[in-house]
Amino acid sequence: MDQSHATGGSKVPDKVQEKAPKGLEESLPNSVHDTGSSGTGSGQTHAKTNADGSTDSIVPKGIQKVVPEKLERALPDSIHNTGDHK
Repeated sequence: MDQSHATGGSKVPDKVQEKAPKGLEESLPNSVHDTGSSGTGSGQTHAKTNADGSTDSIVPKGIQKVVPEKLERALPDSIHNTGDHK
């Protein structure tokens, strides 16, 4: 049975919570989806940086900096290129 791993409040729709993997839920900031874990970002992006200083990503820079590295690296390179997927 699909279930949410939230232990507190959540701004994530119930149907999304039920289908999302536990690791994804735990990687969200507790202010958005409270699982009781400290899934905060590192304050930096892990996307490849281009010569002009831009990143090879369609994810907004502010979001890149606050999501955990594990979540960044789970995205397809076509969306957020960390170089992890060929």
